[in-house]
Amino acid sequence: MVFNGHEPLTSFIMRRLWEFQTFTLRKAQPPSCRTRERLGVGVMSAAAQGTSKAAHSDVAPKRKKGPGALATAYLVIYNVVMTAGWLVIAVGLVRAYLARGSYHGLYYSIEKPLKFFQTGALLEILHCAVGIVPSSVVLTGFQVMSRVFLTWAVTHSVREVQSEDSVLLFVTAWTVTEIIRYSFYTFSLLNHLPYLIKWARYTFFIVLYPMGVSGELLTIYAALPYVQKTGLYSVTLPNKYNFSFDYYSFLILVMISYIPHSLIFPALAITTSLPSVFPQLYFHMIRQRKKVLGHTDDYSKVE
Repeated sequence: MVFNGHEPLTSFIMRRLWEFQTFTLRKAQPPSCRTRERLGVGVMSAAAQGTSKAAHSDVAPKRKKGPGALATAYLVIYNVVMTAGWLVIAVGLVRAYLARGSYHGLYYSIEKPLKFFQTGALLEILHCAVGIVPSSVVLTGFQVMSRVFLTWAVTHSVREVQSEDSVLLFVTAWTVTEIIRYSFYTFSLLNHLPYLIKWARYTFFIVLYPMGVSGELLTIYAALPYVQKTGLYSVTLPNKYNFSFDYYSFLILVMISYIPHSLIFPALAITTSLPSVFPQLYFHMIRQRKKVLGHTDDYSKVE
């Protein structure tokens, strides 16, 4: 700006100082501030649009990625076969009971299908490991292996316990449980789950679980004298591997693992190192029942 004679000199100097101060302050601002000044409403509208998108993404639920079509078809076939297998075992128990008129020795009538289909449950660990079933490999492995162990390492190996009533106790509990469980998985995969099966899945375990655990513990306890007498699966010293294993003591540790640590020898630190998974699974199912059936139960009460 050029000074002209019509403007007073003092006014011209003050105006030039003000313009210089304003220019200096604007230059000292960070680029982000100057950008916001230039963009003005455009920045605010963009921010509002971004906030709207963020809110929309928060509201929209994330879809869980399930198994693919091929994996789903395989799981449906697997669960249908397992359901049919345990139904065969149930029918075999009923037919043997009607033919004999007694429940003693019914194990022998379903021994082969029981071993086959219970061993077939090992595939469930593989399903979890490869990711087509979103379950814990550790918990699934513990549940499956405990039953496979009792089927082969106890009941099959110690034939003296096969006529015990405790064997029929856990076999009956397993049979009803597995028919319900595999039916539940089958209909869930088909997205057509009847409420009756869902209710049975989260209700029958309240009785069947303690029933099965009691039968398993009593069967292991009945096998202890025969294992101790025969030295079954035990390895004694001396041997070329310098290794010893007492199957009798191992079975006792297995029995202890069924019981909550707070109820057995709480002063002994050794018990805290044993996995007490079975009570945890039971109370986990109790919590799941409240979660799955809670809303339906509340609605029925209101009605």
